[in-house]
Amino acid sequence: MLELSWPWFLLLLPVPFIMYFLPKAKPKGDGIWWGNTEQLVDHQDSKAIPKRPTLRYGFLLASWVLLIFAMTQPVWLGEPTKVTPSGRDLLIALDLSGSMQVSDMALNDQPANRLEAAKSVLSDFIQERRGDRIGIIVFGSKAYLQAPLSFDTKTINQLVQETQIGFAGEQTAIGDAIGLGIKRLEDKPSDKKVLILMTDGANTAGRVQPQQAAAFAASQNVKIHTIGIGADSMIVQSFFGPKAINPSSDLDETLLKNIAAQTGGEYFRAKSTEDLQAIYQTLDALEPTPAEDIWQRPLTSLFHWLGLGSVIFLGLALLATKQLTLNKRFLPNKASRKGGQA
Repeated sequence: MLELSWPWFLLLLPVPFIMYFLPKAKPKGDGIWWGNTEQLVDHQDSKAIPKRPTLRYGFLLASWVLLIFAMTQPVWLGEPTKVTPSGRDLLIALDLSGSMQVSDMALNDQPANRLEAAKSVLSDFIQERRGDRIGIIVFGSKAYLQAPLSFDTKTINQLVQETQIGFAGEQTAIGDAIGLGIKRLEDKPSDKKVLILMTDGANTAGRVQPQQAAAFAASQNVKIHTIGIGADSMIVQSFFGPKAINPSSDLDETLLKNIAAQTGGEYFRAKSTEDLQAIYQTLDALEPTPAEDIWQRPLTSLFHWLGLGSVIFLGLALLATKQLTLNKRFLPNKASRKGGQA
């Protein structure tokens, strides 16, 4: 179904026809708009080249019509879909610090870094959380809101996939991420606020201490589930050959456990992609709060397509006019014709 946001712009559609039928003043030079195309040729030898006002006017008219419809801000309303809200507001805080590029995970039997694994699992989790309002916080040296709370899981998922390591800095501000989550949830019902915090390190940046942030979260009835991501063993090549190391030595599990315990949440340890999948399946089993169904219709803006079409037709009109002008230049003038006859 097509809907016009500003339909009153349609009143401008007849403007070219009004201009066309108004008395025309003789132009001083070549014109391209709604003037008389015959002025582009020699009136004494009008049969020397073909006149093509119909083609040019057609291009101009198409350009004008598309421009006016673009100005009305048209949107296409998709089929209505039913959403059963659970009443739960769920924020996911995703670590984008430099350590998330460690490739100690696997996807489809191929090595993958921690962020790639996290985004893959989050994608499935978000798609299954229909009925929850989901938001995304990303954090590194600072914390930012990547996506506000919304039922639009498709858009939320797309924004998650667009995140990249280092977007928020190289360090890890766990306290700031919790603080931002509390701020975004402060006006929500007190029994329906959940924050899932995923990190692979310790708090190394930020203005807010994680313990203080957790205490305030508890006072605001914000439940925080924490996930520590990273394998506990990894083979690397050294000067002396292959060597086993612990790539998660910087993970502050004690802090994450305390945050979860203080807010009534749970702490999970994800050493592989399979662990992450199992964790999010557990989180997905959170008991929803029943609520009435609501209906949503996806909106698709058509403005840019109509605007592009208008520009294309205007370009075609300019090309047609240029060709007529060039043809005129190559016509023999009156004096040369007489000389030739003589």
